[in-house]
Amino acid sequence: MSLVYVTNVTKEYANGEEMIRPLDGVSLSIDEGDFVSLMGASGSGKSTLLNLIAGIDQVTSGEIVVAGTDITKLSRGKLADWRAAHIGYIFQTHNLIPVLTAYENVELPLLLLPMSGAERRKRVEIALEAVDLTSRVTHYPRQMSGGQEQRVGIARAIVANPTVVVADEPTGSLDDETTEQILQLLERVNNELSMTLLMVTHDADAGSRAKRKIRLERGKLMENGKDTKTAQLRTA
Repeated sequence: MSLVYVTNVTKEYANGEEMIRPLDGVSLSIDEGDFVSLMGASGSGKSTLLNLIAGIDQVTSGEIVVAGTDITKLSRGKLADWRAAHIGYIFQTHNLIPVLTAYENVELPLLLLPMSGAERRKRVEIALEAVDLTSRVTHYPRQMSGGQEQRVGIARAIVANPTVVVADEPTGSLDDETTEQILQLLERVNNELSMTLLMVTHDADAGSRAKRKIRLERGKLMENGKDTKTAQLRTA
């Protein structure tokens, strides 16, 4: 069943008198429980599309529907509330708060949701166990390796059981061995927790780990060598 529908989405930026259009009439559907990699050259608009689906940026035109909600119609305030409840975000550079422990960093998204302290503790413990970091709950980011920091970032992204987990170059700053560990963890998040995952990457090897591979070329999405507008998409 399709969970995300992107329909004829265009995004434009003004750069002085020049209009930049990283996305030009893009259409895409993502099934519930899928693991999709979005690849393309640097500056091709991959992160722009990711941020539009995550509700961080807004379209110039077109429609994005996630789990039945057209997020392009939401006000900024309602979009922030929606994002807190439905999106888990994995960053390239971890984006952990240095003065907070691993436990406290993972707990942060839950503080935005109506939830008891006991429920928060339970969810944080489950998320840290899922990324094999139960022995690091009281450690600060400076006391962890880059791979461990990214594991905390993944735990933070999944702790609220989001509708979609988006990852922007999640292995971009890691060595080969740690990259492999993080990719295996992302596969576990998708397969064992049945979470829908959209990953932006410039690394073809990382992208190949996804169940579905899409490229962004000149503002158009290509799947199996065809524009996704004309390719057969999975629908509900």
